[in-house]
Amino acid sequence: MSFTVAIDGPAAAGKGTISKAVAAHFGLAHLDTGLLYRAVGRRTLDGTDPVEAARSLTAEELEQGDLRTAEIAQAASKVAVLPEVRAALVDFQRSFARRAGGAVLDGRDIGTVICPEAEVKLFVTASPEVRAERRYLELVGKGADVTRAQVLADVRERDARDAERSTAPMKPADDAVLLDTTDLSIEAALEKAIAVIQEKLPAGG
Repeated sequence: MSFTVAIDGPAAAGKGTISKAVAAHFGLAHLDTGLLYRAVGRRTLDGTDPVEAARSLTAEELEQGDLRTAEIAQAASKVAVLPEVRAALVDFQRSFARRAGGAVLDGRDIGTVICPEAEVKLFVTASPEVRAERRYLELVGKGADVTRAQVLADVRERDARDAERSTAPMKPADDAVLLDTTDLSIEAALEKAIAVIQEKLPAGG
């Protein structure tokens, strides 16, 4: 069975948590495509050309434990606007999406560019203020020295960059189901996501 679930949305909307949980629930493989850009961004911080970094990316690099820092998030957002970088990573993502047994991919352009034929498309979002608070608590929990104002500014800056880039801007696919998590617990959001996917599963799936 080839069954693809595309989950898009801005930073800290909950798409990563929801994606991992629905993948586990349905027994599907999961790919956080943001890690591809974070891994490329991380290498550019060492002076590597971003296009070369994208073309030579290995699966092992996605396992590095330091890809979730604020510095690497900014670097990832900057390399993600480069058309050559995005093109270099498309095949990796499409191959993963159509693997036997089904897959869940989360990112910014999965339902619009990477997998426009995905059987299920979700666009997970929330207000910038709620997303910034979530990210702030996550960063502080990891010992980061940040303020709420800094994190909110960072969220707004990344939203603008992701939405305004010329190649594969972040936006919901026309046939995506919108899931606003501003006022939802993660349990409630997950329940809604599972219901949407369940409806689309092949008979007996």
